[in-house]
Amino acid sequence: MPKLHVGIDVSLKAHHIQFMDEAGQDLASFQVSNDPHGADTLIHKVLETTQTKHMDRVVVGMEATANLGWHLAHYLKQQLEDHAPHLDAQIHVLNARRVARFKKAYDHLPKNDRIDAWVIADHLRFGRLPQAMTDTIRYEALQRLTRTRFHVMQTMSRDKTFFLNQLFLKFSGLRQDNPFSDTFGATSLAVIQELEPEQIAAMPLEDLVALLVDKSRNKFDDPKQIAQELQKVARRSFRLDKVMQDPVNLSLSVTLNLIQHMDAEVKKLDRAIARLMKAIPNTLESVKGIGPVYAAGIIAEVGDIRRFKNHNALAKYAGLVWNQYQSGEYEADETSRMRTGNKYLRYYLIQAADQVRRHDSEYAEFYRKKHDEALKHQHKRALVLTARKLVRLVFTLLSTNQLYTPPERRR
Repeated sequence: MPKLHVGIDVSLKAHHIQFMDEAGQDLASFQVSNDPHGADTLIHKVLETTQTKHMDRVVVGMEATANLGWHLAHYLKQQLEDHAPHLDAQIHVLNARRVARFKKAYDHLPKNDRIDAWVIADHLRFGRLPQAMTDTIRYEALQRLTRTRFHVMQTMSRDKTFFLNQLFLKFSGLRQDNPFSDTFGATSLAVIQELEPEQIAAMPLEDLVALLVDKSRNKFDDPKQIAQELQKVARRSFRLDKVMQDPVNLSLSVTLNLIQHMDAEVKKLDRAIARLMKAIPNTLESVKGIGPVYAAGIIAEVGDIRRFKNHNALAKYAGLVWNQYQSGEYEADETSRMRTGNKYLRYYLIQAADQVRRHDSEYAEFYRKKHDEALKHQHKRALVLTARKLVRLVFTLLSTNQLYTPPERRR
């Protein structure tokens, strides 16, 4: 029996709907409001059309446009399952980039909501779709936390870069050659906030050593050496005009407050993620370096591992695949990573890989090998390749539900 293709162009206040049959014939085009009443109207028209046209299958598609279609997708799934069990209903959330590329196959199509809904319906008709929505509410609940954490971490990273740029104005030498291992460590920040470069340069060495011992709580092995290096960078730093000192110091203070506040919020998210993860049994945490947060970030995006045929499919979904450039008998030795895929999953895989290679000898050796082979951006390239290797392990652990055995125990 034929099936109904329902293309939905989602927006904040209303959705434009396009009904299309398997032959590409337009059956209906209309708008519904973005609320439960509009969703009920759409369901009524779907049931009416399938009954009139003697259809037993419905394929619904909409772009992943922020969260504007989230309620509609879940409402449709629930209502069609409850009130129309005779229909084989599938709901697909489509990648907007893929829909845009599909649209390019049509010459001179205008850009409006009706046409966009029509393109989505036609895309559904041609197939090659992502897996249909399943009951993923617990994964999506986890996603709210892990994706929020991703957002906060990205914002904090940008603010740290902004802070470092301001730091160069105040203390150029410290930005160029910081004697502290961490610019955002307690002692380094105390020096930045409380002292000017000229004060450090003129301060008796004994007083500077005493200050460093106090601020670090006597954690430095050789505070005198650090004090000497600090005075050295202070003496060769630019001197900032006095008119600029207060504005720059205020800029540094405000930015640092934002960073510290976001850091506290990340810790709050981490605690909430750890609580949710107690209800989701997994074997990823058996890998040393993958704690509940990174495991949650991976699981929230992967969902049901049965969606993926093999580890290659999972890597492609994460965007950890590389382009092939081949023509005739020529094939490029170096290729770039494809700029597609799930950015959240890729982020958590890379973060997890960075921790795993610090604890696991097999991954440490692989990282070192790739680091030595790279001609530039050694750390980034080696880490991304290590994350690709980790994908294979993630797929295996989630598929088999077995605990990880480290290399030492295998031998």
